[in-house]
Amino acid sequence: MELADIRAFVRITDEGGVSAAARALGIPKSSISRGLARLEIGVGAILIERHTRQLRLSDAGRLFLPHARRILSDVEEAGSALEGLTGEPRGTLRINAAVTFAVGLVAPMLPAFMRRYPNVRIVLDTENRLVDLAREEVDVAIRVGQLADSDLMARKLGTVALWPCASPAYLAERGVPTTPDALSGHALLGWLDRPSEWVFGGADGTQHRTPVPVGTVAPEPAVLQMLLMGGAGIGRLPDFLARPRVAAGELVRLLPDYRPESVDVHAVYPAHRSLSAKVPLFVDALRAHVVRAQDNEPP
Repeated sequence: MELADIRAFVRITDEGGVSAAARALGIPKSSISRGLARLEIGVGAILIERHTRQLRLSDAGRLFLPHARRILSDVEEAGSALEGLTGEPRGTLRINAAVTFAVGLVAPMLPAFMRRYPNVRIVLDTENRLVDLAREEVDVAIRVGQLADSDLMARKLGTVALWPCASPAYLAERGVPTTPDALSGHALLGWLDRPSEWVFGGADGTQHRTPVPVGTVAPEPAVLQMLLMGGAGIGRLPDFLARPRVAAGELVRLLPDYRPESVDVHAVYPAHRSLSAKVPLFVDALRAHVVRAQDNEPP
């Protein structure tokens, strides 16, 4: 009975299918199917009943599932114990972050982390949704904005300002807004998880709340940036994403006399994951990278 086959079985039940399990584990669909077949031969029972449109746990599968989860948990705890003994982190570290934050914050610090800890295998997942860390076996996730109440541990990495931006071509055609109220006369673009109200701080300490009837919506900031660079309108981008485009003259930062709204960025992880050295080491390294980047960049 192979551990990888047990993991494949558990992931099939969690994801609801072989294809979804393969995507989650980052391995071919055929490997998942073969692993399940080997496991069923090993236990001498059909664990998952195959139907035309769906997969369903058999009676044997329902009986075996909690034992399978316990096996995976015990192996993980054993690995954590060995890390504590040897002082060397090892094993797989699964990280979840939306594409923009994976590219802009996580990926730049990973090469140094991987060189420092060569026995840690990195799996970077860019699902643009709130994953269930425990069910999907994710070690740490990057969350942006206000955190929902949960049992997860959280560590603040930093704060990201949301810059209002547009292309030079768009502004040449439609004019440059100089106050938050002037935004109402422009084509405003958003990304799905941002509110329909943009908040700006004035130099005198006052707060300006601008209702934003967002028209075009992009799934996340990296896509929104491409729309803005193409002249589609005005939108807000995370500062680390907008800054190089503004420096290159491809975008213009608007309303510089007003303080843009900021959002907190956190690393979250299940409490038991902190027992594994690789999780706090990664979070420490990521936080240090974010702090250095913010200290070295002009406002």
